[in-house]
Amino acid sequence: MNQKLKNEELNRLNVDEFKNAKKQTLVVVLDNVRSLNNVGSAFRTGDAFLIEEIILCGVTGTPPNKEIEKTALGATSTVKWTYFKTTLEAIAHLKQRNYTPFAVEQANKSIPLNEFTSYDERIALVFGNEVYGVDQEVIDVCVGVIEIPQAGTKHSLNISVSMGIVLWEIIRHSLANSSK
Repeated sequence: MNQKLKNEELNRLNVDEFKNAKKQTLVVVLDNVRSLNNVGSAFRTGDAFLIEEIILCGVTGTPPNKEIEKTALGATSTVKWTYFKTTLEAIAHLKQRNYTPFAVEQANKSIPLNEFTSYDERIALVFGNEVYGVDQEVIDVCVGVIEIPQAGTKHSLNISVSMGIVLWEIIRHSLANSSK
């Protein structure tokens, strides 16, 4: 019978171990994300997948913030974060650091997530505003656009859901490639 593990049996890293652990060469960029709950979820998901950094841009809230902590559950103290006034500045900064930026959005020449293959690169993933998505001017400076294929009547997913799906898919491939 499967027995649910207790927290102390999960062998999770402590804060110092997390900070010293080898990270995925993956940066998440939040482009004017309004919901502090979504920002907190981004931190928590980033912690779960050992991403290198979260970059908060524009109107996106920043720690310390009680509303962000409700969903981050302490991940704001583990995941490195930076703030930029504009997402364009953040993308320029990432390109200088040899990151390849991809917007996660629906676009006419988007790459379906299941066909995305740039797993070995230093990747920056831009997630957009809950209503307007990633700004077109940001898409224009990204190398490409990744789209999560959807089959239902709705044309969008919550940013925290999108982040979980995209990060897992990219990290799953990265883990598979590193075990070869």
